[in-house]
Amino acid sequence: MLGHDARLLPAKYVRPYSKGQKNNFRDAEAIAEAVQRPTMKFVATKTADQLDLQALHRVRDRLVGQRTGVINQIRALLLERGIAVRQGLHSLRSELPGILATRTDVLSPRMLRIIEDLAGDWRRPDARIEGL
Repeated sequence: MLGHDARLLPAKYVRPYSKGQKNNFRDAEAIAEAVQRPTMKFVATKTADQLDLQALHRVRDRLVGQRTGVINQIRALLLERGIAVRQGLHSLRSELPGILATRTDVLSPRMLRIIEDLAGDWRRPDARIEGL
């Protein structure tokens, strides 16, 4: 609106023009120097759809990390009781119902309840991941 041409400049292209210690004045000076170079490459701004998709991927990554943490905790609790389950979501998903039904000799009722609660904690992010 004011006649300015706003452009994005990658930080890695500005770094060679930085002098000395990092502070706001020196950063601005390095940016001004880099922008004036005729061969400088700028980054295209992202559209609203691209930003939405990027946010979706970030949320999904966080949910996958939470699910992985819960699955690893279930596997660790079972391993403390001598029940080894292979790594991976599919292995635990297929083996857990059988373990909870047949291994009552090793797993106390309290531990069964804890593992069932954790399995519920893992299914909630799993459903949200599927939704995304």
